[in-house]
Amino acid sequence: MRYKQLGDSNLKVSEITVGTWAIGGQGWGDVDKESSIAAIREMLDNGVNIIDTAPIYGLGHAEEVVAEAIKGYKREDIIISTKCGLSWGEQYAPAYTKKDMTRGEVIRGCEESLKRLDTDYIDIMFIHWPDMVTPIEEPLEALEELKKQGKIRHIGLSNFSVEDTEKANGITKIATIQPQFSMVHQGSLPEMEASKQLGIGTMTYGSLGAGILTGAFRSLPNFEPNDTRLHFYDFFTEPKFSRVMKLLEKMDVISKERGVPLSQIAINWNTQNPLVDTALLGVRNVEQAKENCAAMKWKLTGEEISMLNRAIKETL
Repeated sequence: MRYKQLGDSNLKVSEITVGTWAIGGQGWGDVDKESSIAAIREMLDNGVNIIDTAPIYGLGHAEEVVAEAIKGYKREDIIISTKCGLSWGEQYAPAYTKKDMTRGEVIRGCEESLKRLDTDYIDIMFIHWPDMVTPIEEPLEALEELKKQGKIRHIGLSNFSVEDTEKANGITKIATIQPQFSMVHQGSLPEMEASKQLGIGTMTYGSLGAGILTGAFRSLPNFEPNDTRLHFYDFFTEPKFSRVMKLLEKMDVISKERGVPLSQIAINWNTQNPLVDTALLGVRNVEQAKENCAAMKWKLTGEEISMLNRAIKETL
């Protein structure tokens, strides 16, 4: 396994992180709990030391799966990151969520996550999304209070702008950001570059493009209307889907030459970027976990990275 320092924090993280959005089950097709647990443990057994989750993933289910998966492991050996600021309840339909980073929601969210994760502390607590209403000072003060109480150890921001990240870091130390970043989505580069200058770490999500960079979809998939991949990402619809397929053809060349799956090429393209400290990778089963971890046994050459970057510019 390869490791990096998460920004200028005291956290040393594996270059790949267990991502649990799909494990939550909601909006990701069929997901088996026991397979999910086995996949998480396979990642941990191969040197991965960080798991990312959130209350909204399966409306609490993903956090509960994580809690069960880490039983038998030393808690101090595992970095757990989760999130706050997205609420749901009886007044909302299950698929509807509300962005809410008020003090009360931050405190409530943390307490409930601690229970579901069955832990005394959370290593990194992210504000999941800005709610565009609450002043940033309010959730940060709540998180600082939780930090003093020992309930969280580091503060992170997910999906925040450069300006908001800089402002937040001026109020309290931000350990890491979590932007979407992959070969098919690089719109967050300004946030990543700014964070690097501030000593803030970067954990990327969507690192495999919700599976499209694994080569699993060579024809336009027929997802259910409520499938997350259909409405959150733009590459499962035309015209971008066909453009991504052309990129995969370029990746196929390296895949055949090296005898490695496309997923490992995408993982190394991401993790070898100096702006990336760790890349979130969703896993549904042991086979996917093994394949992901095997990417850490080799690296792309500079020539291969240049070829892929040219292909990205030409196709996307």
